Amino acid sequence: MENDKRFDEFNHNDDQPNNLDSYDNDTVVNKEEPILEAEYREEETIHPQQPQMETLHQAAVTEETKLRTSMLKKEKSNSKMKSFLSMVTAGVLGSALTLGVAPHIDGLQGYFNSDSATSEQNTEVIEATGPVQIQPTAVQDSAASVADMVEEASKGIVGITSMQAQQQNPFNRNNSQSIPSGTGSGVIFQKDGDKAYVVTNNHVIENANEVEISLYNGEKTMAKLIGTDPLTDLAVLQIDSKNVEAVLQFGDSETLRPGDQVYAIGNPLGLDLSRTVTSGIVSAKDRSISVDTSAGSWELNVIQTDAAINPGNSGGALLNTQGQIIGINSLKIANSGVEGLGFAIPSNDVVPIINSLIESGKIERPFIGIGLADLGEIPRMYYADLPEDIKEGVIVTSVAQNSAAEKAGLKMTDVIVKINDTEVKSSMDLRKYLYTKVKIGDEVELSFYRGNKLETAKLILTSNNTGIE
Repeated sequence: MENDKRFDEFNHNDDQPNNLDSYDNDTVVNKEEPILEAEYREEETIHPQQPQMETLHQAAVTEETKLRTSMLKKEKSNSKMKSFLSMVTAGVLGSALTLGVAPHIDGLQGYFNSDSATSEQNTEVIEATGPVQIQPTAVQDSAASVADMVEEASKGIVGITSMQAQQQNPFNRNNSQSIPSGTGSGVIFQKDGDKAYVVTNNHVIENANEVEISLYNGEKTMAKLIGTDPLTDLAVLQIDSKNVEAVLQFGDSETLRPGDQVYAIGNPLGLDLSRTVTSGIVSAKDRSISVDTSAGSWELNVIQTDAAINPGNSGGALLNTQGQIIGINSLKIANSGVEGLGFAIPSNDVVPIINSLIESGKIERPFIGIGLADLGEIPRMYYADLPEDIKEGVIVTSVAQNSAAEKAGLKMTDVIVKINDTEVKSSMDLRKYLYTKVKIGDEVELSFYRGNKLETAKLILTSNNTGIE
């Protein structure tokens, strides 16, 4: 408004009468010349005898008139130039103010904030084998609402009710009914035509005869079990996609750092508190937690968080600020006086498992055919001949018949200290190497102590659906 006012003032001044601009050359000359002519006649009358003086006087007057006319032209030209420059200045000031104010007007932000409008997240997918992919994780726009993210992500969280058969009449074995035996949470991670897939914890649906899924819109549907993996405590279910409203993506758990904000969504204490949201931070990465599973003892690699995780949260999602799954909530330490110690299976460990379950319904792992125990867990009397400087390794507690280990000549109380060129300090080291570095059919070399003698044995890895034990 101020610029428009200034511009109008400049125009208004141009239209105002000006002592200089109101006269043109012809008007000035016409007004002056009669006066001069009258003077000339007067002189002529009074001094007819002086023609030379009259001539000189007339020449002087003419010269003065020309000089005054020239000055008037110059002043008029300068005035017009000032007016033109004023108009240009007003235009420049107006443009500058427009450019300064317009980016802050909501309706014009898209035109001026070109860098912000065109900046996009890298959509390159991290390479992974299988239909489920890990999406790159980036920092979320600080202007985005956490509530909006949670609202959208909650549509992909489901309630899971495990049903077990209970015999109603002990005298009639055919008279049984499925009744709820437990509840948990799950996450819809893929939609394929009329099918949708849900990931949850194995312990949520283990031993269930039927599994019922409660969706975001209140609908309930029965699920089909695709496959489970007790060692990693994961299971994949299949449901009808008709009422599925959202599918959540997996983020890259390797990018997490202690202190990153995370959110847990699930059904603590049952479906009455469905889709409860709790928040916290990543307390630590790469924690190893010992768990007892139906396939034997195992050490889960987990993310530690102080976001509240309670019974019923198992199988739910641990989300980053972008709403991506970076973990599947699995367990917590519930000892008296302990708070804020919840654990989730990292997404980068989840994705290969669920891809294998979708593709084959089971997890095949390299199998040696031995039972293992960490050296420190066994009394020294069982390996008394072992050199004193050997403090770490795994001791063979059993050897399966017709296994690769038996064929290679391994025996109980042998202490394995190396597989190929990698040191083995614990049973977890051996399992991780077998499950991540080699595959079924590969030949590996084990270095082990039998008494105080270091020996080696080569064997071909076979398959077992439940792991080493």
